[in-house]
Amino acid sequence: MQKKNSQPISKAMSDFFSANSELKMKLAEYRAVNGWNEVLGEGVSKYTRNVYFRRNILYVQLSSAVLRAELLMNKKGLIDKINEYAESPVVKDIVLR
Repeated sequence: MQKKNSQPISKAMSDFFSANSELKMKLAEYRAVNGWNEVLGEGVSKYTRNVYFRRNILYVQLSSAVLRAELLMNKKGLIDKINEYAESPVVKDIVLR
């Protein structure tokens, strides 16, 4: 028997995150950090030492100078892809070290 105010869990979660915008931003930041390995794949993640997020900037430590130079040339595209993965425009810049 269905209750009168029943709704799908996706709708309930969407309403919850809409009401809690700070939590929604934290979740998007978490997705941005995890998105680095997901978006760029296994080849880049082998050379990635550390990824963290602070003040709308994604910091990435790499062990390969050649890869760093290659990624710097396509920084704008990387920001767009990671923001798309995070489902929110949280990354304003990427710092490759």
